[in-house]
Amino acid sequence: MSETNEKTNRQFEQIIGECRSLFEKKLHDYGASWRILRPSSLTDQLFIKAKRIRSLEIKKESLVGEGIRPEFVALINYGIVGLIQIYNGFSDTVDITNEEAMKLYDKYANEALELMKRKNHDYDEAWRGMRVSSYTDFILTKIERIKEIENLGGDTLVSEGIDSNYMDIINYAVFGAIKLSEEK
Repeated sequence: MSETNEKTNRQFEQIIGECRSLFEKKLHDYGASWRILRPSSLTDQLFIKAKRIRSLEIKKESLVGEGIRPEFVALINYGIVGLIQIYNGFSDTVDITNEEAMKLYDKYANEALELMKRKNHDYDEAWRGMRVSSYTDFILTKIERIKEIENLGGDTLVSEGIDSNYMDIINYAVFGAIKLSEEK
């Protein structure tokens, strides 16, 4: 493994650690209230976050005071929630403990890391030459794909499933957060 790949792995783990800490704090405050989100609502939440990033990139100004990086963090956490919801289904009530939620979080965060390592090996750190705005556009494209798959009831002919799109959203958002951290 190259030194650059090792750096990427460390940076990815650092960003996921930051996201995990925020997720755990929100679990403390709200519990696993997101368990009631149906897939389409979760997709719309991802859409809102990604559209805000694109809006801020274009307008270069935030009237709310929060920047782009916190939205990438939100996309990472909602992407992991999406994976949990896909594999566990949604619920009418909060049906898991905070501890169970954290175990699921760690499972899917680790799967995203392992996927990134495989892809980063094959693509040879290509993400480092990309602009942050491209990550945003790719994330929005993935969300549109998810919407279409949902509209088709999951009945696709040749496409990856919703879970693969969530994984890609998580990884692009991590890359965006890394790049924004490096630019400071």
